[in-house]
Amino acid sequence: MLLKSEMDLLKSVPIFSGIEPSRLKLIAYTAEAVAYRPGQAICQRGQMGDAAFVLMEGEADVSIATSAGDYVVATLKRGDVVGEISILCDTPRTATVTARGSVTALRVRKDSFLQLLKQFPEISAQVMRGLAERLSRTNDELARARSAGPGAPGLQN
Repeated sequence: MLLKSEMDLLKSVPIFSGIEPSRLKLIAYTAEAVAYRPGQAICQRGQMGDAAFVLMEGEADVSIATSAGDYVVATLKRGDVVGEISILCDTPRTATVTARGSVTALRVRKDSFLQLLKQFPEISAQVMRGLAERLSRTNDELARARSAGPGAPGLQN
């Protein structure tokens, strides 16, 4: 039963929407559903990434550490994908993702995720589009923080 709900979720995520059901079933079968408690880190800034996550239930905050403390730059919801930057760039995680409440996420291993990108160019395009949108939002957030002046979150005095 869980496999069917995972497949339904994957179909509803834009980057997976064009994949045929038999391949979605394989992704859902090789992925792992993981539960997180409120306040628990889904992934931690600075750690090397070995998987991407698709939120199945709940919400999670994406935060970065600043001189003024942690600063939430985005909130993820059902169907959002996170963790792909670390996998694609082979770099440590760029932010910490923390469960706001109870969260269930589908953990897609690095090798499975990279295989998908090779097999489906449309997924690669969707991932790039999502990353570009996130970069744009982050740039907007940085501009707002800078215009707020010294002492604003993320800025050093």
